[in-house]
Amino acid sequence: MAIPELESLYNTYKTPLYRYLLHLCRDPHRAEDLLADTFLRALRCLPAYRGEGSVKAWLFGLARNIWLEELRRSRPTLEYDDMLGLYMEDHLAEQADARRKLDRVRQLLAEKGPPASDVVALRARGYSYAEIAARLSITENSARVMEHRTRAWLKSTLQKEGLWND
Repeated sequence: MAIPELESLYNTYKTPLYRYLLHLCRDPHRAEDLLADTFLRALRCLPAYRGEGSVKAWLFGLARNIWLEELRRSRPTLEYDDMLGLYMEDHLAEQADARRKLDRVRQLLAEKGPPASDVVALRARGYSYAEIAARLSITENSARVMEHRTRAWLKSTLQKEGLWND
């Protein structure tokens, strides 16, 4: 792939990639930095790109990996509870509220049970829908739907309990 083709990819995917990164990190400036890092890595990795799968999936995978690497660098001992907290909400005002909310999320996920709770847990750990589908022997679309419905249910339940403020 030549540089003009990379420019075409940038023009095609910069907006959806930026939105995706903004969804992950919830910070417009950070999302811009991650977007730039994604295309820099794409430029470096172009010779190794074998064309397996879509270019879009490849770019989104690079973006997700860059975000996860940044999380790990900024918090070297990132635990499951911390990942779940980042996954479920923007920012927590108080540490005590965060712990109470995370405990409640874990209880609700236990009530929901597999496979929905497994999908959310794996997404919180950074797995792609394809990886989740393979692990749980379900389709990628099923994983997406389960995650969406479970997150909506969690949010609704937490709002009713006064633990989620929009």
